[in-house]
Amino acid sequence: MTNPHDHPTALKDLQDSIYREKVLRARAMTREERISAVFEQSGFQFGMMLAGAMARIETDDESLGWQEVRKGLDRLDRVREHGFYSKTKPAA
Repeated sequence: MTNPHDHPTALKDLQDSIYREKVLRARAMTREERISAVFEQSGFQFGMMLAGAMARIETDDESLGWQEVRKGLDRLDRVREHGFYSKTKPAA
C-alpha cells in the first residue's frame, strides 16, 4: 500500500472514501439505529468532557469535574451570545 502522504490527492481521495463510507453506513441505518448512535456518541463525548475537566483541575471528584464542564459550557454560551461565532465567512 502506498503512503497517502506521498501525494496530496491520495490523502484527499482516502479522506473522501472514509467520508463516503460513513455516509453510506448512516443511510443504511434505520431511524431508530441513528437515534441510538446519536445517544451513544453524545454519552461518549460527555464522558470525554468530564475526563478532560477532571484532568485539567487535577481531581478524581466527579462532582467537581461536572462543575468544571458546566463552566466550560457556560463560557461557550457567553461567547455565542456575544456574536463571536459567525455563520458567514469574513471578507478577505
